[in-house]
Amino acid sequence: MAGKLTALKAKALTTPGRYGDGDGLWLQVRDASRRSWLFRYARHGRSHQMGLGAYPDVSLAEARDSAAAIRKSLRQGQDPLELRRVEKAAEAGASRFTFREVAQRYHAAHQAGWRNEKHRTQWTTQMEAYVYPVFGAVAVDRVGTAEVLKALEPIWHEKSMTAVVLRGRVEAVLDFARAREWRAGENPARWRGHLAKLLPQRSRITRIKHHPALPWTEVADFVERLRASPDLAARALELLILTAVRTQEATAARWSEIDLATAVWTIPAERMKGGKEHRVPLSVPALALLEGLRELPGGQGQYLFPSPRGKKPLSTRACAVLLGRLRRTDITVHGFRSTFRDWAAERSTFPREVAEAALAHTVRNQVEAAYQRGDLLAKRAQLMEAWGRFCSRPHQPSNRVVPIGARVSRQRC
Repeated sequence: MAGKLTALKAKALTTPGRYGDGDGLWLQVRDASRRSWLFRYARHGRSHQMGLGAYPDVSLAEARDSAAAIRKSLRQGQDPLELRRVEKAAEAGASRFTFREVAQRYHAAHQAGWRNEKHRTQWTTQMEAYVYPVFGAVAVDRVGTAEVLKALEPIWHEKSMTAVVLRGRVEAVLDFARAREWRAGENPARWRGHLAKLLPQRSRITRIKHHPALPWTEVADFVERLRASPDLAARALELLILTAVRTQEATAARWSEIDLATAVWTIPAERMKGGKEHRVPLSVPALALLEGLRELPGGQGQYLFPSPRGKKPLSTRACAVLLGRLRRTDITVHGFRSTFRDWAAERSTFPREVAEAALAHTVRNQVEAAYQRGDLLAKRAQLMEAWGRFCSRPHQPSNRVVPIGARVSRQRC
C-alpha cells in the first residue's frame, strides 16, 4: 500500500534505516544530513534498486511521481535501469552512428559467412527499399518499437516473407549495436514476447505457395526437348533434373567436385542450403551429359557451366530465362525437385527416406535422425539410375520402377 509517509514524517526521520512509502518506494536515511530516495523492484526473479535523488532536493511528491513512472515501464515489460542507461548515453552524445551506418558495418562484418552473392546483394537492396527510408537516418540508440513497426506493418501482409526476413535483419543489427555498446536496452525488433504481441504470425496471413512443377509423366519429353537445345543453360537444367539438386547447386558446380571414376558428385557444405556436405550419385545419363560438357569450349575450366566471360559460374537466373524461351512459364526450375519427388512416390517403390535423402532434406524427427547417420548413397544410386532411365525416354505407360534386387508383386492392382 502506497502513501505511508507524509511530508512532515519524512522531514522528521533522522534515525539511520529505510522507511517505506509503499509500492517499492523507500526513504533511505544514513543520518540527518544524508537522506535519499530508493525504488526497489524484482525482474526475472532478481531484485534491483535504483536511486531517485537526495532528500529534500527531491520531495516526497516528486519521488512518488518517479516511482509511478518506473512501475508503468515495468508493466510494459521494460527494464527501468536499462532505460536510464539509454537516457544517460543520449545525454552524453554516446550514439555516434545512425541505424544505416551500423547496418552497413554489420553487413561488412558478416557477409563473408553468407553462402552466395545473391544473399549479400539482397540484404542491402531490401534494407534500402523498406528500412532505411523509415529509420535509416535515426541514431541507432533511438530506434524503438514505433520505428520498427512503421517499417514492417506496410508489408507484413502483402510481402510477408520479405517482412519476416527484414525483421530478423533489423534485430541482428540492433543486437550488433548493443554488443558494440552503441545502444542499450531491450531489442525492439525481437519477436518472442514483443512483436509477436503486435503483429500476426506469418502462418496465419499467408498460405504456403508451392513451386509450379512439371508433371512427372511429361519429364521425359521435356528432357528430350532440352537435349535439342544448344544452350548451356539447357545442359545445366538437364543436370539439375537428373540429380534433383537445387538451382545454385547445379549452376555453380565445379569440376573439382566431380569424381567420374566413382560416379559421385560431392557438393561441399558451404554450397548447400542445409550447410552439410551432400554426395550425389551420378546416373549413366548424367555421366554422359558430363562427358559431353568436357568436349565443349571451356570444358576444361573451373566450372561445369561457366558464364560467357568464364570467370564466374552461370547465373542462377539462366535456367529460368531458358524456361521462358521454351514458353514454359507455367513451371519453375525449383519445381523439378517436386517432379522427382512425385515420381519417386507414385512410380517407384523406393522407401520415402531414400527419396528424401536424394533431395538433401534434413530428417526432422530427432529419434529417426539419431539412427539414420549414413546418407544411403548405395540405395540412392539405384534410385537415381532408375530416375535417369525414366527421364531419358519419352513417357510410355509401364510397370512401376522397383529397386534392384526387389521382388515384383504378381498381384493385380
